[in-house]
Amino acid sequence: MSTSMASADIQLIQRILPHRYPFLLVDKVVEIDGTSSALGIKNVTMNEPHFQGHFPGMPIMPGVTIVEAMAQTAAVMVGVTLEMADKEMKVYFMAIDKAKFRRKVIPGDVLEMRLNTLRGKPGGKVWRFGGVASVEGEMAAEVEFTAMMDMG
Repeated sequence: MSTSMASADIQLIQRILPHRYPFLLVDKVVEIDGTSSALGIKNVTMNEPHFQGHFPGMPIMPGVTIVEAMAQTAAVMVGVTLEMADKEMKVYFMAIDKAKFRRKVIPGDVLEMRLNTLRGKPGGKVWRFGGVASVEGEMAAEVEFTAMMDMG
């Protein structure tokens, strides 16, 4: 068992995910433990477009955007482990379950997203993940989701 874990900076993330501004929602992924688990980081900033209307004078990151950031973290974890950089991997939601939101996420927060693979293996198309997003150790959201990985 290796003690060093993989990670992905923004350059590698962009080589794995097709997402771009304004929908690239993960800044780095650290502690990638194969296809088992990963920790994604999203620096929440006021200049993100959803804050203009959600809500004026009281910016709150939309829950669906938090779930999307968690899904992108899971996709990067799988993409790094399976060496999918520059291979046009696409990932599609199939189901979102057990989503719960516990605290507001606002500009200035650092969203930490811990994702675990519940089902899926290299070569498989359908994967299931569970995750918890937190800010300063306080749970912001939790979710389980199923995704199809189109490996190009």
